[in-house]
Amino acid sequence: MTDSKPRDPSTDDTGGIIRLGWREWLALPELGIDRIKAKVDTGARTSCLHTFRMEPYTEKGERRVRFWVHPEQNNLQTVLECDAQVLDERMVSDSGGHREQRLVIMTTVLIGGHSWPIEMTLTNRDSMRFRMLLGRTAMAKRAIVEPEHSYLAGAPALGSKV
Repeated sequence: MTDSKPRDPSTDDTGGIIRLGWREWLALPELGIDRIKAKVDTGARTSCLHTFRMEPYTEKGERRVRFWVHPEQNNLQTVLECDAQVLDERMVSDSGGHREQRLVIMTTVLIGGHSWPIEMTLTNRDSMRFRMLLGRTAMAKRAIVEPEHSYLAGAPALGSKV
């Protein structure tokens, strides 16, 4: 008789690589975001989070940013205030080729029970369909994207802790 433990359907059999669809539910627990729908975008180098307002500031010699997000698509009523250390400022080109200077933060992403640190830029994505893009640098050596599927990793539990 063989012992068989339940298999995590979002993880393949090659050492813990998570399988992702073209869109996924994820959490950003350090920012207080329990659930946000992200477009998994291998064409985007860096991940990006929608912010409709940002206030950079300095505290004890450290660059920080306070920012506000609408974590749910088509819902401008739900507002979360977030705060993070500024890692960098970078010139980023969007999919239309427009260049924009963006603040970069580091935070932990939680997807299907797996968590790791990612870099993320902050910008206004009001006109875009998804509040977040998960870029290829965040997925490198951690995920395989199956573009014909959605939500392979499942939804993070509300109130998840890393």
